Amino acid sequence: MTVLTGGEAQALVQSMIDPKTQTQMCGMELTLQKIERFASSGAVAFDNNERVLPRTEPLDFDSSGWIDLAAGSYLVTFNEIVSIPRDVAALARARSTLLRCGASLQTALWDPGYRGRSQSLLVVNNPHGLRLKKNARLMQLVFLRLENEAEEVYTGVYQGENIPNEKR
Repeated sequence: MTVLTGGEAQALVQSMIDPKTQTQMCGMELTLQKIERFASSGAVAFDNNERVLPRTEPLDFDSSGWIDLAAGSYLVTFNEIVSIPRDVAALARARSTLLRCGASLQTALWDPGYRGRSQSLLVVNNPHGLRLKKNARLMQLVFLRLENEAEEVYTGVYQGENIPNEKR
């Protein structure tokens, strides 16, 4: 397994605000499109038929594009559309500035074959909160070239997520 350079990975990310700025040495930065708060509980079981996603409520940016978040957990959606080929997987890490502000991002593995405008869990641990601006660069997505193409590709419920008019 090898890490793709940012230049190699650039073709896997669409809808970037500024590809030059978002292309890093070892990956691509994803930016904030929207933030939602959790409005109910969720449920996770072995069988996905029993999965229940929590309701969420959108939060609004102010007229200058800022939002003030209290300590807590939030669902964030990114601007960029990521398309993972069958010989690649991806992992994400929060940008260090986000960590230094007392917040983190919890993410899942991007499987071969996944395509979508993904979401992550933003956790604000700073008791004084966090101020974010729309389109802020929140995380770096690192792409890993697999030794062999995946025998199967992602076909789950999140395929095509948050892409209007895309078949899921």
